[in-house]
Amino acid sequence: MYRSNIINFLQRHHYQRVTPRAALIDMDGTLYDSMKNHTASWYRLISEAGIPCTRDEFYLYEGRTGASTINYLINRAWGRDATDEEKAELYHRKTLYFNELPPVQPMPGALEMVSLFKEMGLKRVLVTGSGQNSLLSRIDTDFPGLFEPGMRITSRDVTHGKPHPEPFIRAMQLAHVSPSQCIVMENAPLGVEAGDNAGAFTIGVTTGPIPVEEMERAGAAIVFPSMEACAEALPSLILSLFTTSIDAV
Repeated sequence: MYRSNIINFLQRHHYQRVTPRAALIDMDGTLYDSMKNHTASWYRLISEAGIPCTRDEFYLYEGRTGASTINYLINRAWGRDATDEEKAELYHRKTLYFNELPPVQPMPGALEMVSLFKEMGLKRVLVTGSGQNSLLSRIDTDFPGLFEPGMRITSRDVTHGKPHPEPFIRAMQLAHVSPSQCIVMENAPLGVEAGDNAGAFTIGVTTGPIPVEEMERAGAAIVFPSMEACAEALPSLILSLFTTSIDAV
């Protein structure tokens, strides 16, 4: 069913095959239905700072570190880099605004998705551009036993956030796997771009307003319309990955 997607990925990355041993999984918009709160708090913060913006544009920045997002917007508006003090103070305020909003819930289908990866023997690594403890501290409660201690890469662990491949490269190192042994789960173009540039078979899920075409342009090997649809398709997709190779073309 997914053979053409897999062959296209293999040819583009010059791989013989993909043999999944690890799943590198984004948090916001993938594990949690949190992007509506993130976009609301970012829009409030940046508007108060006097920088013109729209709420929907923040869906496109998902995956960047907070400092990178602030630096980008200040550069765009005022033609200079943000100072370290501005980055720290503005991100602190953004976190406060986020925490004022109603608590977010796990994304429907996310628990099933991560559980399937565990049942199929894949290591699971959380890879997020966020540093907000309000969600990071919930992972072990909402996804019990599905992420082993220390198996996470956050904004605190990288120099370059998404779309740079560093977060996923660091995650591969944590899991002791090569790029052709990885599946990346992402919901935003910058994260998809980072996963694809790291060499992983990157699955996009459109859990927000971003069009499928944006995910495909960013490098998604395949795009699903929801996390529930993705979870339902995972067993057959992974079987296809193990049984499809360039040798068989």
